[in-house]
Amino acid sequence: MVHRGRLVHEEYPGRFAGPDRRFQLFSLTKSVTSALVGIALEDGAIGSVDDKAVTYCPQLAGSAFDGPTVDDLLHMSSGAGGEEDYEDPDAPVNRLMRAVAGQGGTVLEAVRSVRPHTTPGTWFNYSTLDTQVLGWVLEAATGRTLAQYAAERLWGPIGAESDAYYVLSRGLPRTAVGGGSFNAAVRDMARFGLLMARGGRWDGEQVVPASWVERGRGAGLPHLETGALGDRYPGHYGYANQWWTLGGERRAFTGLGIYGQFLWVDPEADVVVVKTSAWPVADDPALDGETAAALTALVDALAAEA
Repeated sequence: MVHRGRLVHEEYPGRFAGPDRRFQLFSLTKSVTSALVGIALEDGAIGSVDDKAVTYCPQLAGSAFDGPTVDDLLHMSSGAGGEEDYEDPDAPVNRLMRAVAGQGGTVLEAVRSVRPHTTPGTWFNYSTLDTQVLGWVLEAATGRTLAQYAAERLWGPIGAESDAYYVLSRGLPRTAVGGGSFNAAVRDMARFGLLMARGGRWDGEQVVPASWVERGRGAGLPHLETGALGDRYPGHYGYANQWWTLGGERRAFTGLGIYGQFLWVDPEADVVVVKTSAWPVADDPALDGETAAALTALVDALAAEA
């Protein structure tokens, strides 16, 4: 927990936890990927968020991802794929994970296997496949792997204490899971959160464009507003730019990962909270609601301090 740039609380319960341990952050990876895309746009490697993903990834021609733009992918509005159901073995996310583990087909085949379900840019459907494609766009545009680009343009500039790493697919060609395979130490994730809370600046350097950080606080699109995502998602969340938005006057936002990973960023209160967990199931609405309420109360208390 970081308040006004100062570490105010740190605790590592559990036999395998500690400040130097790299935690599997699952879909918190998506928020890291988003920051890297923002940097690549500022660099000119990616021309525009309005570019079609297939422009960078011609291997997706003729698939459901031949049409969605980079912006559609960032907002989980590609119109491709099905429900992110971790209990359904045939859900796209589980087909993707089997391919990553070398248990059935290639990652590209898993991505190409999904069908379009609606017009891109019109409907929210949380999908790790959207971020997988986004990672491929980033690698094609920069000529760097996700790990190389993250090390050079993000982890190095924020002075990370520990190396981080991506899980790669077992089969060839080896590919990082841009939507769920980042492993990092909690303190370094707090650094990343503080970077976002401070408008993308670190030690006087603009690491992530300020306008890109602002995009993660709300997209201004009706289907992505807090409470408008649909019955499958908790009503206290909206979505924007690979972050879950929290609305309200302070417009805080959070990265989330299955099994209870949180990176809670409230720039107005100047508070960042990192929480790693090992919930017994991937997705638990009751535990999510309890955690969101607790973190909101915690941030409110810190914000009220003189």
